[in-house]
Amino acid sequence: MVRPVEVRPLARYRVWLRYQDGTEGEVDLSHLAGRGVFAAWEREGVFDQVKLGHHGQLEWPGDLDLCPDALYLTLTGKRPEDIFTGPDHPPSDA
Repeated sequence: MVRPVEVRPLARYRVWLRYQDGTEGEVDLSHLAGRGVFAAWEREGVFDQVKLGHHGQLEWPGDLDLCPDALYLTLTGKRPEDIFTGPDHPPSDA
C-alpha cells in the first residue's frame, strides 16, 4: 500500500496529505470531531499537532491515530479491491 510522506493540518478539521505515489489533496475529518476519542480535537491546538507515525498513520497526542489506507481511499475515490491484491483479491485490471 502507498504510504503518506507529508501531512499538514488545515482549518475546520481537514488535513492535506501527500503520498509516495504523488497523490495529494485534502481530506475532511470534521465528521469525526467531537465524537468519542476525537473529542480531544476540540481542545485548542490538539488537531494541529498531527504528524505521521512510523507506519504512515496520522497521529495526535493521546494515542489517537487514523489509518493511512482509509485516507488514501477517501482521497482517491478508489475501492479496497482496486488496491489490495492477494489470493482472494486479484488486481482489478486482471
